[in-house]
Amino acid sequence: MPSLEATFRHREILEVLHRDGRVQVRRLAEHFGVSTVTIRTDLEYLEQQGLLRRTRGGAVPAETKRFELPLEETRQVHAREKERIGHHAAGLVRDGETIILDVGSTTTELAKALPPSLRNVVVITSGLNIALLLESHPGITVIVTGGTLRPLQHSLVNPYGTLLLQEINADKAFIGCNGVHPEKGFTNTNLQEAEIKRAMMEAARETIVLADHSKLMQVAAARIGPLEAARLLITDRKAKSEDLQALRQRGLEVVLAAREG
Repeated sequence: MPSLEATFRHREILEVLHRDGRVQVRRLAEHFGVSTVTIRTDLEYLEQQGLLRRTRGGAVPAETKRFELPLEETRQVHAREKERIGHHAAGLVRDGETIILDVGSTTTELAKALPPSLRNVVVITSGLNIALLLESHPGITVIVTGGTLRPLQHSLVNPYGTLLLQEINADKAFIGCNGVHPEKGFTNTNLQEAEIKRAMMEAARETIVLADHSKLMQVAAARIGPLEAARLLITDRKAKSEDLQALRQRGLEVVLAAREG
């Protein structure tokens, strides 16, 4: 596993890459005050994780829609935006509610942001990391959905992944995805995960989708549901105005997570 210092560099490199569309070894070395050898090692590691593609003297974005990445890696991409989205979504949870939390890096941020003052809340989740995060929360009862473990996302899927969800009437379901598109709706990279997300939507009175700006106008392989299946989309302030307009024109309510402070 990378050191804490290396993990910090990896996050910064990915943010520059998504902002500028490419990175250069020499400039990164100057920015971090490290050797070019260290930066090349960083880029090699990130390429092995499918997060970028190395080029002569630097790197460009990988075709990430073709790959599913480990949760530990997706948490590093647009990390600040995901934290803000999760914090905003956590503010929608009320005392006494039963909520469903999907797997993923943004829903993990939601779980982390749930205030300790909450009381009598039941959280149903297919994410083992989320269940462990909330284990010590004094006002939350955690129920895991059961099923078959997918180590990549620490998630539970079919077979037997939807049985409990068929018996639940939740107030809210907070769902993540890999794509939000006016025509194709909500989509996901992994077909097994998409099955669970659909069952979560059906088990809740209302669905709230959490997706950072990089997911907008994208289409992944597995269909989750149409835009009408969700009451609300929470995204971040880096979303393009034309993308937001296209989604709102199809009747989807969209809110932008505020910056902390």
